[in-house]
Amino acid sequence: PLGLLKPEDLRNFGSTLDKSFSPGIKTLPRDLKKIVKEYDNVVREFNVDIEFYIISSGLLEIIEGSKFIRDNFSGIYASQLGVDENGILSYIKRCITFTEKTRYLFEINKGISIEDTRKMPYLVNKKIPYEERRIPLSNFIYIGDGQTDVPCFSLLEQFGGKSFGVFNPKDKKSAKRALIEFIVPQRVSLGFYEPKYRKEDPLGSLLRLTVESRVSDIHVEKGVTR
Repeated sequence: PLGLLKPEDLRNFGSTLDKSFSPGIKTLPRDLKKIVKEYDNVVREFNVDIEFYIISSGLLEIIEGSKFIRDNFSGIYASQLGVDENGILSYIKRCITFTEKTRYLFEINKGISIEDTRKMPYLVNKKIPYEERRIPLSNFIYIGDGQTDVPCFSLLEQFGGKSFGVFNPKDKKSAKRALIEFIVPQRVSLGFYEPKYRKEDPLGSLLRLTVESRVSDIHVEKGVTR
């Protein structure tokens, strides 16, 4: 059913998507890193940085095809197709569902790399004291747009992380889903927004403020506990 497609075909297609990202997304990583660096004393003293990850039920090869994503994201967790003996895509190798998304949050939280889990798939179950984990869940900022993101929203809400929902207001189905599945049940901590990430956009502005607030809080927390 996949024809004669190969992984490189999907990557080539992914490379064309750089022109169609949501407004402001390409400058967002740079802007957020700049905000973190402005707290230079925190960065130097407490090794504070910001990283970006993708956890998606979409296809890994398509996502990897984007130069913007390769240049700015520390890790990509996504569904993947397997190849036959001729290198032709022929079966589903990995499918990302609700539970996998929360699992990957814990892998990032514990500092377990993608390479590590390929060698030891159950490494995520390793007990690591919360205070010794690489990135506290309270430092996570999650942006999601669908049902498979709900467990991640709930997990981060439990541990003090932040979550934003996004939807397309021009698409009635998208807007209705946002209302029924997210807004009414109050499943996202910081609200639901149109996916626009420029400084002047509601979501873009709030993301920048959220990062600045968290870095400032880390400064205070570390200063108090030293």
